Amino acid sequence: MTVSARLAELGIELPSVVPPVAAYIPAKVHGDVVQTSGQLPMVGGSLPAIGKVGAEVAAEDAKALARQSALNALAAAADAVGGVDRLTGVLKVTGFVASVPTFTGQPGVINGASEVLGEIFGDAGRHSRSAVGVPVLPLDSPVEVEVTFTHI
Repeated sequence: MTVSARLAELGIELPSVVPPVAAYIPAKVHGDVVQTSGQLPMVGGSLPAIGKVGAEVAAEDAKALARQSALNALAAAADAVGGVDRLTGVLKVTGFVASVPTFTGQPGVINGASEVLGEIFGDAGRHSRSAVGVPVLPLDSPVEVEVTFTHI
């Protein structure tokens, strides 16, 4: 099954590529790998939530934001390689969670990204991962996700 067919089956509409907010490109291709820049959970040009997980943002809401960040990464990677069906799998997810010092649920938040990529790519979506707590992210976003994909 193609990635586009799987997205349709899941009822997921791939978002538009989020324009960079600074001096970088959304994704870079090198050989058979495409690395995305950190993707914020932008929807329609804005963040649906701001603040720290464990204070202004609940962990479950942050998990949904991580999912959106992963879909934004997928859109950036697909654009870089000429279409979503040219992507063949996921190598690594790096997730950053802006959280209060006592919050230790970063892995659960970043599961939002990992789970949706697994749903889309199946076994080819199994990946290595880091989930890191940080004091602040760009635009006061609660999460940011980078993804390394393979492609043909």
